[in-house]
Amino acid sequence: MSELHTPQAGDDRAADIDVVALLMRQHGDIRNLFDEVEQSEGEERRDAFHRLVRLLAVHETAEEEVVHPFARRALPGGEQVVEDRLAEERAAKETLAALDEMDTDDPEFLPRLRALRADVQEHARAEERYEFTHIRRSTDVTDLASMAKAVKAAEAIAPTRPHPGVESGAANVALGPVAALMDRTKDAVRKAMGNG
Repeated sequence: MSELHTPQAGDDRAADIDVVALLMRQHGDIRNLFDEVEQSEGEERRDAFHRLVRLLAVHETAEEEVVHPFARRALPGGEQVVEDRLAEERAAKETLAALDEMDTDDPEFLPRLRALRADVQEHARAEERYEFTHIRRSTDVTDLASMAKAVKAAEAIAPTRPHPGVESGAANVALGPVAALMDRTKDAVRKAMGNG
């Protein structure tokens, strides 16, 4: 059994001095994990899916705590841009939570996973187009680096499972540490029981 490992900010040892580059790299990691889940079976699929769930959960939390607040303040129409992304994130979390309750060998699992993948990829393209492009244009290198450090810090304490309804910085601050502790406990139990 392979150890549960999820790529997170800085795992590839890149100097994360640009929040946009960091998050774009994670979008690539997410795409690769979707590929891995779809192309594997049995225990390998379960392991890959658990890593995907974890990466999506910590990645979205970091964006909710760092990127979206900046976008609200700094981008023209930022409030609506963020509200649209939060609605997409909530729908994805609901689907991901339902998938997390399913057996990865269930015949309904892959079709639902593929639908989630399409939604997640559309969401990522919207972030890249409406938030990341404007962040890079309107922010200097010092702030890009500072935001990258903040993303890494948020990911280090973020919940490792989807929590629909927790899509704002305030909700993450209120529930985040408790959810993160509960999620990491579940992860340790799952690992101890040999379930990924």
